[in-house]
Amino acid sequence: MWQQSVITLRPRPRGFHLITDELLAQLPELQQCRVGLLHLWLRHTSASLTINENADGAVRRDFETFFNRLVPQGQGGYEHDYEGPDDLPAHFKASLLGCQVSLPVGDGQLVLGTWQGIYLGEHRDRGGARQVVATLHGMAS
Repeated sequence: MWQQSVITLRPRPRGFHLITDELLAQLPELQQCRVGLLHLWLRHTSASLTINENADGAVRRDFETFFNRLVPQGQGGYEHDYEGPDDLPAHFKASLLGCQVSLPVGDGQLVLGTWQGIYLGEHRDRGGARQVVATLHGMAS
């Protein structure tokens, strides 16, 4: 089986957000997959996808603190500032983390570790709704 859909995520403020449940709610076909892969591709250059801690919100806040120290706003010497001071730092952060993840599927659900969840890294102050292309490939139940 091959299935593909575009999922629109609700707008979020800058930061790291756990989006596992929001994605799964829009992927009912996942329940029909006995074994396979789910590939998620974020269609934006100023946000990112990654896998990490799903229980303690402090981890997501610490991610934001770390990446803001690594790529601070307001540094001179860069040309790309057409959309504001958060634009180029957002592109840098997105390139560091990436815009895609591939996840194993087994018995109709994601095969994640106990403490793993899917994060959206929103690197703009107001990035708006984000789109994810979800491609499911596997064997149906």
